Amino acid sequence: MKIPCHIGIIPDGNRRWALNHNKEKFEGYEFGINPGLRAFKLLSKLGVKEITFYGFTADNCKREKNQRIAFSKACVEAINLIENEDAQILVVGNQNSKMFPEELKKYTERNNNISEKIKVNFLINYGWDWDISKLKDSKGSNIYKSLHSNGISRIDLIIRWGGMQRLSGFLPVQSVYSDIFSCRNLWPDFEEQDIVSALEWYQNQDATLGG
Repeated sequence: MKIPCHIGIIPDGNRRWALNHNKEKFEGYEFGINPGLRAFKLLSKLGVKEITFYGFTADNCKREKNQRIAFSKACVEAINLIENEDAQILVVGNQNSKMFPEELKKYTERNNNISEKIKVNFLINYGWDWDISKLKDSKGSNIYKSLHSNGISRIDLIIRWGGMQRLSGFLPVQSVYSDIFSCRNLWPDFEEQDIVSALEWYQNQDATLGG
């Protein structure tokens, strides 16, 4: 089977899942923590070299306070869990904001001296416009290096849960040639078969990168 080197994960549907289970919207986020760990373990076992999880965006921070607190807490807990799984963690997002969790600042630089470990990236308080904000000052230099997310490589396959078929600002440069698979399951209802189905679909995609 052809395994993508880098897979992006958009874990959508936490709030819809909560409403479907007679809960408040903010309660859905805690049920998305364990699926993240399970997805990581499966992708690591399959030989994926890099994973990027969409945590929360700057736009998400416009939501009600209880939701902001809940998704921030869920992201911190998920990262703490995966840190124990022998991974190189990198957190990318606007740190110059009170919405960026203080306890995640230690992950904003990756230790590249342990290259044998799988790379796991989290987008936290991320905005596509913030990511590319330095491009206007690049003056003809390597555009990729001007990104705030320059530590994240090009993405081969993006899997989005929740049935939607949009990127929602997910790493616009790294995803420019990504194949995108939409999964009907809401993120808290994650099943390993979701990833298996995405990989089976990926086998029939012809990644020419424009060539």
